[in-house]
Amino acid sequence: MWTSLHVNIHRTIRLRGLLERNQRLLIAVSGGQDSLCLTQLMLDLQPKWGWSVGIAHCDHCWREDSQANAQHVEKLSRQWGIPFYLETASQPLTSEAVAREWRYQVMSAIALKNNYQCIITGHTATDRAETLVYNLMRGSGADGLQALTWQRPLNDEIMLVRPLLEVTRTQTGQYCQDFQLQVWLDSTNQDLKYARNRIRQELIPYLQEKFNPKVESNLARTAELLQAEVEYLEQAAGELREKAEIINQEDNSLTLLRLNRKILQKAPLALQRRAIRQVLQKIMPNAPNFEHIEKLVALINAPNRSQTDPFPGGTLAVVESEWIYLKKR
Repeated sequence: MWTSLHVNIHRTIRLRGLLERNQRLLIAVSGGQDSLCLTQLMLDLQPKWGWSVGIAHCDHCWREDSQANAQHVEKLSRQWGIPFYLETASQPLTSEAVAREWRYQVMSAIALKNNYQCIITGHTATDRAETLVYNLMRGSGADGLQALTWQRPLNDEIMLVRPLLEVTRTQTGQYCQDFQLQVWLDSTNQDLKYARNRIRQELIPYLQEKFNPKVESNLARTAELLQAEVEYLEQAAGELREKAEIINQEDNSLTLLRLNRKILQKAPLALQRRAIRQVLQKIMPNAPNFEHIEKLVALINAPNRSQTDPFPGGTLAVVESEWIYLKKR
């Protein structure tokens, strides 16, 4: 049966240029309603696009039924008649963030080994709304609020694609009911010790009841608007950084690079911060936080001979006339 959801996803993929014809696609399938809905939609669209489709499942070994969960997904893949790939964690995964990083690493390896060009995930508008709220409470800027984007490169060869970002979890649940898809219920999704579960089960329903029934779609739309603005600002900040930055080419010098303060001073604060963050990403072992960025931004208009304390990794910044020098300690 060709539904309105099929039409919408087909149109979204085509208009946004998310996928191309005749590609090899690896679908990340947990067994939950979102990933099963996604898989059935992609298989239904397959004749129009000529895709070759496979399924990847990651067993985190967090639950007693995780092996049964994996077997359930493998059974579904046999019913669909498509290749199945399983990766099982060999050691405990300490957090959701570590688990997410592991999933992308192992799925990328599966994709590379088996010549898949894209990894497709079932993230929905509901996930997008929840991520915005979660990152807002953590103090994220615009980049964090729009974190779930339509696509992003995982490496030089593999693209991560999310075709369902305009579809809600209510819609995927209804789709699974209508097509009698055998959803595996993950008990960890009900565990309120996880902040995302509390947002999903307590906060979002409260906001819908007390403030706006459409809060979920409105938050997802806000994330979509922020995505375009972040892309523009990052591009503009990159151009500013390239104008202001001179990278040292002498191997025996303690100076890594220098920044022209006069060029930076002419730019709006938003672009200064982004350009400085791009600089710090080059010299720090981990992503810079707000304090790191503000510490270096302050030198743009600081008196001569001002300097920072060392950044993580040992680099410090010093003002000398119209330049900010970033030097090895």
